[in-house]
Amino acid sequence: MADAYVLYEGRLSPVEYNFCPRCGGRLGLRRIKAGEPERLVCDGCGFVFYQGPKLVAAVIFELDGGIVLTQRDIEPGYGKWTFPGGFVERGEVAEEAARREVLEETGLEVEVGSIVGLYSYEGQVPVISVFAGRVTGGEPEPLDETMAVEVFPRDGLPWPEMAFPSTEEALKDYLKQTR
Repeated sequence: MADAYVLYEGRLSPVEYNFCPRCGGRLGLRRIKAGEPERLVCDGCGFVFYQGPKLVAAVIFELDGGIVLTQRDIEPGYGKWTFPGGFVERGEVAEEAARREVLEETGLEVEVGSIVGLYSYEGQVPVISVFAGRVTGGEPEPLDETMAVEVFPRDGLPWPEMAFPSTEEALKDYLKQTR
């Protein structure tokens, strides 16, 4: 059988999954409801394999009068700057995931506060939830997936070297909210 493709933004994109996670049957593309996109449906048991977004949780916080950013040691965005964050595990609370990611990437402990914003983009799987935070312990050091941890003055952020559009948007929102 030929690979299946989904029409997205006027071009064909390959389907990532071929087999049903329930029974192992072949997944095929079907339109379940008029006006909705095609879905992966098992030819054997009828299971609908919804491919929802994946949540990322991140934290913007300050230390010694500046904003803490990490330089990525992985793709996407290798060598570029962002704030600490990562994927929320199934069953994990977003704020806890954000706190965990800060510790894993920077060695800093933070208290996670209010949400700065939620950022999503057409055609992108991750949805990024960004929280404000406050350092409660630890010393900054580059750890998992991080080549550097730096404190930048609020008026000296490395805008041209940001890793993602959500990094720029969230930092701008944070700066407006914390004037």
